[in-house]
This record gives sequence, structure tokens and C-alpha cells, in this order.
Amino acid sequence: MKWTDTLEIAIALADKFPDVDPLKVRFTDLHQWVCELEQFDDDAQRSGEKILEAIQMAWIDEAR
Repeated sequence: MKWTDTLEIAIALADKFPDVDPLKVRFTDLHQWVCELEQFDDDAQRSGEKILEAIQMAWIDEAR
């Protein structure tokens, strides 16, 4: 999974952290959690605020 796979990442985060409110996650924590996903295989430095926002929004949609 790469940074551009925002929906797949969001689904994996929702599965791994079912009791976490995605709106309350800091981007620094979100970045770390994505990098720690077993399926994630991309350069940690390639992310940015826009990518993290997209992941967070997809996670919010997934959590509904």
C-alpha cells in the first residue's frame, strides 16, 4: 500500500483502531500509524499534509 491508497489506508486504520475518533488524531500520530501498518510499503518522507488530510477524511467516512 502506498500513500496514494488513501481509502485502503483508512480501512486498515479503522480496523486497527476501531475505538479512535479520526477527528481527534494528530497528523504526527496519523503519519506514524500509517507507516506502522503491516501492508504499508512506501517512503515515509513522501507524505504531506494534503495526503494525511485525505486519509483522515476517508477514515471519517469509513467510521460512519
